[in-house]
Amino acid sequence: MADLDRIYEIVIQAPLFVGQKQNNFFYNLYTNNSYISFTTYIEMKKTYLGEFEELVLTLVGVLGDEAYGNAIVKEIKAQFNRTANLSAVHITLYRLEDKGYVKSQMGGVTATRGGRRKRYFKITNAGLSLLHEMQAQRQKLWKLLAKVNLDAI
Repeated sequence: MADLDRIYEIVIQAPLFVGQKQNNFFYNLYTNNSYISFTTYIEMKKTYLGEFEELVLTLVGVLGDEAYGNAIVKEIKAQFNRTANLSAVHITLYRLEDKGYVKSQMGGVTATRGGRRKRYFKITNAGLSLLHEMQAQRQKLWKLLAKVNLDAI
């Protein structure tokens, strides 16, 4: 966390003004113009998923070739009796795609959708591997829970 704080301090101390030449180390090291995004230099090391991300990723794998936003919303309702916002599902799918856990492609044009195309998602090997790893971790925890005498609590 200290490294991120340091980067944040440098960003705060390095204001960029259009047309103004910057003479500080950070600017000269990482940029060559006045239009930059410092966030591109901060890499996330997060290899785990949140609960909703895991749910959506799992359903992409379950639905196979028919995994698209609205189908995932319907499957969440059918399997878990839980409502999910279509926008939240789409945002999660795009985030999973950015992380490399799913890939997407556009489907064909259909008359029932008014000429609009569906974006279909497919789980990648990295996504499948992550789900298997998460399942193994959960099973390990469940085995530990089985050893606990819940009646004594």
